[in-house]
Amino acid sequence: MTFLEIIGYCGSALIALSLMMKSMVRLRWINLLGASTFATYGFLIGAYPVLALNSFITMIDVIYLFQIYYKKDFFEIFPVQTLHTSFLKRFIEFHDKDIRYFFPDINYDNIENPFVFFILRNMLPVGLFIGESKGLGILEIKLDYVIPNYRDLKTASYLYKKRRDHFLHNAFRELEIFTSVAEHIKFVKRIGFNQDIERKDRFFLLLDK
Repeated sequence: MTFLEIIGYCGSALIALSLMMKSMVRLRWINLLGASTFATYGFLIGAYPVLALNSFITMIDVIYLFQIYYKKDFFEIFPVQTLHTSFLKRFIEFHDKDIRYFFPDINYDNIENPFVFFILRNMLPVGLFIGESKGLGILEIKLDYVIPNYRDLKTASYLYKKRRDHFLHNAFRELEIFTSVAEHIKFVKRIGFNQDIERKDRFFLLLDK
């Protein structure tokens, strides 16, 4: 196999991999890398139709990524009084498999006095938050779920940075979450949670600092 063939196969593999991504951001980034690699391959072997097509795809990916990162979205917290509302139950039922990938041990029936709200993004319910008060100003996060197409950290940034007041106004000074899911651990660390020194599956965020 020649070096040029390796470039071509890598480009094809990246484009195929991008189509398997649930996250639109990951899809665009991987597709961008694949298309640009394949465009380079087309240029090197003199296949100009391949170069033209993949250069166009690369340009489209860049445009979409620019819109994703710089488009101004409208966010809002929509409180829910109970876990038994029809829409909330339907939302959980529809996304149950994906929810349990990140929260495999969640048991809604065991959550006492739940602190619940949807996160709306441009009036679409893209996230669901369920917490349980542990006293002393601590809120344990039982569920913090965002639907796949909106996992670009904008929702998390809105909730944990711009809207800390929503927790503080409800007398919560600290958030904690317990998880051993590697992908979820990476996420909570990225948004500012600290790992407990004594208990490695516990992560916390102090809201008044």
